[in-house]
Amino acid sequence: MQSSRHDLADAATEAPTAAPAAAANGPLAAIDIGSNSFRLEIGHIHRGRYRRIDYLKETVRLGGGLDYEGRLTEPAQQRGLACLARFAQRLRSVPGVQMRAVATQTLREARNRDAFLARARGVLGHPIEVISGREEARLIFAGVARLQPSDRPRLVIDIGGRSTEMILGRGRVPRIAESFQVGSVSLSMRYFGDGRYTAEGFRAAQIAAGAELEEALQPFAPGGWVEALGSSGTAGAVSQLLAANGVTDGAITPQGLRWCIGACLAAGHQDKLDLPGLKPERRAVLGGGLSILYTLAMQFGIDALQPARGALRQGVLFDLSDRLGAAGDPEHAAVLDVRELSVTELQRRFGVDLAQADRVRVLALELYERLVPEQGLLIEFEDERRRELGWAASLHEIGMSVSHHDHHRHSAYLLAHVDAPGFSQSQQRRVAELVLGHRGSLAKLAHLGDETVAAQVLALRLAALLCHARRDEGGSGVLRLELTGKGARLAIDSDWATGHPRTMYLLGEEVASWAQSGRMGLRIETV
Repeated sequence: MQSSRHDLADAATEAPTAAPAAAANGPLAAIDIGSNSFRLEIGHIHRGRYRRIDYLKETVRLGGGLDYEGRLTEPAQQRGLACLARFAQRLRSVPGVQMRAVATQTLREARNRDAFLARARGVLGHPIEVISGREEARLIFAGVARLQPSDRPRLVIDIGGRSTEMILGRGRVPRIAESFQVGSVSLSMRYFGDGRYTAEGFRAAQIAAGAELEEALQPFAPGGWVEALGSSGTAGAVSQLLAANGVTDGAITPQGLRWCIGACLAAGHQDKLDLPGLKPERRAVLGGGLSILYTLAMQFGIDALQPARGALRQGVLFDLSDRLGAAGDPEHAAVLDVRELSVTELQRRFGVDLAQADRVRVLALELYERLVPEQGLLIEFEDERRRELGWAASLHEIGMSVSHHDHHRHSAYLLAHVDAPGFSQSQQRRVAELVLGHRGSLAKLAHLGDETVAAQVLALRLAALLCHARRDEGGSGVLRLELTGKGARLAIDSDWATGHPRTMYLLGEEVASWAQSGRMGLRIETV
């Protein structure tokens, strides 16, 4: 299990329906970089209705390319890069702000993921976000809930290559979402790695799956749901197999799973397994997938797992549509973008001084605008960087719940590791680095050489410093910040400076900190 049980209802009590999303006028694209397959979905969302434009899928088996040290092998990387290059050809007409690429369990595990992600970005021409298991689960539920709506309590299960997600929810609201580190690729490699199907192999695989899923028995007990749905690859493949052979109408039942396992045992080897409805690329991971499905059916009392119409990639598309709507409608951003709800919940959970957080956020964004002038929301990623700065300011003091001493370090650690629906692991790390850099030495920041990061950090540090007395000191009305050829220049009203000697002293210390960093010069002038 990825981490302890988490109730998502605190962060998202209602679906974002309070205002219409001003979504992009054009297609949206989602790339799901899974452990078994890479998928590209292009679609259009209008007034909440979804229309698919194109769908591409390739079996890459990235999860099969983790070596004994937990590193992606070069052949596995090459398979992934080749697939992304083909996706890039299809995506040439889609603006960057209208696409999102997410990666799941294999890249959560891979020790050399950053190197692969850098290569992948060069090939795809777009950054790839590694999402947590719980965020993956939330997006899976979002895809299912939007394309297969229901007000009944439901259990949604997605068996991937190296992880299995389980979500309990109703309507569009996921109440409990968890990720377990067992999948069809990892289990097949361990217990059916030589291609042979044996009774002992199935028995051992089911025990291993049961051990990983055992702690889910209480939160996902049958009394909490009335229907069970299986999303994406494994469930879809087994459903098709059962229907094609007339075993069921596509429902995945314990009897149907026993028939599938029996067919595997009768064949003896994956290369000899030739059944209607079974695609050749599915044979290598079928043993592990069947073992997980049968374990789930037995442990959770699932009489029939119905195939779901939605999946992770559609959840990503709907989430992206909501984000674009929030960018175009700031007044309703808090209900259109689940990340805003997560920030509010984190402030509540860690007892943040809301007045101080808002004071710092407003000033930091004003200062940042002077360093990076507004270029319009269609400038790729720029709006996201502004929002990340705002979130960092809103949460920069959450570490005070641990200790006032070095609270910026505690804040950064919490932000990098807390479950925050809507945020990818990559984005959480970026926000955490800004928070880490809002005070103290600049030497600890790994990405200060990036001009945008330097501008974000400078704006946040100055805002926190100017608001250190925890009251309104005049803010942007008494100062001007601008970029110069040698760095940044902060001009301060001379009368204000005379009346605030302690703040001027701290600003002098800030000038010295930037001089020591060697990255950006800061000059203070009174006018």
